[in-house]
Amino acid sequence: MNRTTLSLIAGTVALAAVTGFATLSEPDASGTDTAEAAAVLPVERTGLLCPAPSASDLAETTYTSFTPVTKGAGSDGSAELRAAARDSTGPAAGEDDEKTTEDDKSADETDTDKKTDGKTADGKTADGKTADGKTAGDEKAAAKPVLTPKAPGTPVSAETSGADEPALVGTAEGGFAPGWTVQQTTQVTAGSGRGLLGVTCTAPDTEFWFPGVSTAADRTDYVHLTNPDDSAAVADIELYGKDGAVATTVGEGLTIPAHSSEPILLSTLTGEKQDDLTVHVNVRSGRVGAAVQALDDKLGGDWLAASTDPAGTLVVPGIPKDATAVRLVAFAPGDADADLKVRLASPTGLITPAGQETMHVKGGMTTAVDLGDVTRGEAGSLVLTPTDGSAPVVAAVRVVRGKGDKQESAFIPATGPVGTRASVVGNGAKDTTLSLTAPTGTAKVKVTASTGTGGGTAASRTYTIRQGTTQDVQLPVPAGLKGTYALTVENLTAAPVYSSRTLTATEGGVPGFTVQTLPDDRGTVAVPEADEDLTVVQK
Repeated sequence: MNRTTLSLIAGTVALAAVTGFATLSEPDASGTDTAEAAAVLPVERTGLLCPAPSASDLAETTYTSFTPVTKGAGSDGSAELRAAARDSTGPAAGEDDEKTTEDDKSADETDTDKKTDGKTADGKTADGKTADGKTAGDEKAAAKPVLTPKAPGTPVSAETSGADEPALVGTAEGGFAPGWTVQQTTQVTAGSGRGLLGVTCTAPDTEFWFPGVSTAADRTDYVHLTNPDDSAAVADIELYGKDGAVATTVGEGLTIPAHSSEPILLSTLTGEKQDDLTVHVNVRSGRVGAAVQALDDKLGGDWLAASTDPAGTLVVPGIPKDATAVRLVAFAPGDADADLKVRLASPTGLITPAGQETMHVKGGMTTAVDLGDVTRGEAGSLVLTPTDGSAPVVAAVRVVRGKGDKQESAFIPATGPVGTRASVVGNGAKDTTLSLTAPTGTAKVKVTASTGTGGGTAASRTYTIRQGTTQDVQLPVPAGLKGTYALTVENLTAAPVYSSRTLTATEGGVPGFTVQTLPDDRGTVAVPEADEDLTVVQK
C-alpha cells in the first residue's frame, strides 16, 4: 500500500493566496464560526488588464502603477505590464467579413474606426494563431514590459502618445501582488471624445454590467474585451434598453484570442439608436477584462467602468460639487421590478432630491432619470435603497461639468465599499479630489499619500465621516513631492465607507475630468486554520 498524504487545507491556503478570491469558513460542531480564527494572508498573485487608451493621434497617455506595503507580504516578487496583441485588419470579433462599421461615416471617421474597432486578423484561429503559425502569446512574450514597478510603497509611471497604443496585460507576484493598482489616464485636446479619460485597470472576470452606454447618433461607444490567458475566451454581449432586450446581430459567441484585446463598436451590434442602454458581458469560456469607452461629439469622452454586482442597495460616491447635470441610469436584471428611494448624502446628511424621491425600474429594462445640478455646489453621493422587497439593480451616473460649448462629461458606476483598504494612483498636488461617504454609520478613515513618482515623503491623515454624509477631504500631500502620488484609504471602523477620486485638467476652457471609484483592493484573504487531519490514503 502506498500512502500519499495530501494537505487539503494547505492547498486551499495556497489557492486563496494566489487568487485572492477565496474566503473560506465552515462552522464547527458547536456552531461557532471558524472564520473568527482564520488567518489573514496577503495574496501572492494579481492580474490586471488595461484597455487600448485612444484612437486619437492627439492622445497623451500616462500609466501609473502602485502596490501598498502589506504586512507579511515581504519585498520579493515583481510586477509588470506588457502589450496585448491587437490587429487592425479584417472583421471585428463576431462580425461577418462583409459587414462594415458605419457606411455613412466620412473617410476620416472610417479610418479612425479601423484603428480601434477590435479587428481580428484574417486567418487567425480562435486560439490566436496567425498565418505564420505564431500566437498572440508569442508576440506578448517578445514584447518588452511597458511598466515595471520598483518596490512596494513607491509609485512608478510611464508615458506614451498617439492612436495605436495597445491594451496591456499585467501580472504582479509576491510582495507586489497585494493591492496592486494601475491607473490609465489619457488627455485628448480636440476631436470627438476630447477631454480627460481615466480608468483603473481591472482584474479579469466572467461577468460585467455597464448601465449608461448609448448607440445614439452623437455617441461612439466601444466595449473593450481583453483576454489575459493562453487560450481563447468566448463572450456574449447583450443590450437592454427602455423596452427590454435589444436585438443584436453579432453579439453572441464573440471570440477573443489568447493574450489579445478586442474593442467592439456597440452601434455595429444593433440598428437601434437609444440614448440609455445597459450592456451585459457574459463570458462563456475563459476570462476577460472589460471596460466601455464612451465618446460624445459635444460632451467629450471618458471610460465607464463596470457597476458593482446587482444589489438592492447601491452607492454612487463622489459626484463633483460643480456638476451642472447628473443623469442616473439603472437596470434590473430578471423579470422582477425594482422600486428605489433616491437620496443624496450631502455634507450635512441624507436629503431627497426634489421631484426625484423614488425611481421605478421595470424588470429587464433600463430606466434613466435626470437629476440636474443635484449637488448644488456641495460634495455629494447618491444612495439608492430598496422599498419593500425590491429587486436588485445595477446603476451608474453620467456627470456633466461646464456650460455651453465648454462642457465635459464623465461616468461614475455604483461601487462596492472600501472594505479594509483601497488605493488610487496618478494624483497631483492640485488636481485631485477624494470623496468619502458613510451612508449607514459614522466611520473613521485613514488616508495615506505615498511618495511621489519622482520623490517626496509619504504623509497621512485620519478623518471622521459622520453617518449619512459625504466629505471632499483635504488631502495629505507628500512633502517635497515630485511627480504624482498614490492615495491609500483604510477604513478603521465597522461602518462601510465608499470613496471615489476625481482628477481635473482644464484645456481651452473645457473643464476636463475623470472619476474612479475605490472598492476594496482584495489584497488579503482569510483562510481558516486546519484543526483536523485531512489525509487521503491512496491504495
